[in-house]
Amino acid sequence: MDQDSPRVRAVRDESESTDDDLLLAVARGDRQAFSALYDRFASIAHGVVRGVVRDPSQSEEVAQEVFVEVWRLAPRFDPDRGSARTWLLTMAHRRAIDRVRSEQTSRDRTERAGHRDRGRSFDEVSEQVEVSLEHEQVRTALEVLTDLQREAVELAYYQGHTYREVAEILNTPLGTIKTRMRDGLVRLRDEMGVTA
Repeated sequence: MDQDSPRVRAVRDESESTDDDLLLAVARGDRQAFSALYDRFASIAHGVVRGVVRDPSQSEEVAQEVFVEVWRLAPRFDPDRGSARTWLLTMAHRRAIDRVRSEQTSRDRTERAGHRDRGRSFDEVSEQVEVSLEHEQVRTALEVLTDLQREAVELAYYQGHTYREVAEILNTPLGTIKTRMRDGLVRLRDEMGVTA
């Protein structure tokens, strides 16, 4: 006559069950089988995860996720395609790799965002605005010059020609071009309020 309590018999039965039997029982929703499977594989799965993830706290988190997935996906286990041990440890390895990839993607995204933010700092934006305003101020100031002065200044400063090239383009003596440019620049300076 067996005098063991039902709990003692269940523990003894589970300790005698194969990994495959336990996983098949988990697939049917057996919580005791899940507990026994967890006891058998928790440290092994954690070791597999830790070997990939490295970070201790993340390794524990991923190992827990593996067992949540085992509970959820146990009905997909097919003992004809491989052992419960292989199925579970493959799942642990894949989850660990997924975590590493996810962390790397997150770091890459953060780094790209940081580079993008550094590329458009406040100082650069304000500098662009300031340059734009200065350009507008120069365009407005150019309107007070005579046509001859404006033409000479634009050829020299906007198109990059030398005094001699401006003289040749306008078919005007070099001394006359220099005088126009000097007078034009003085008027621009006065118009823009620049002190010498």
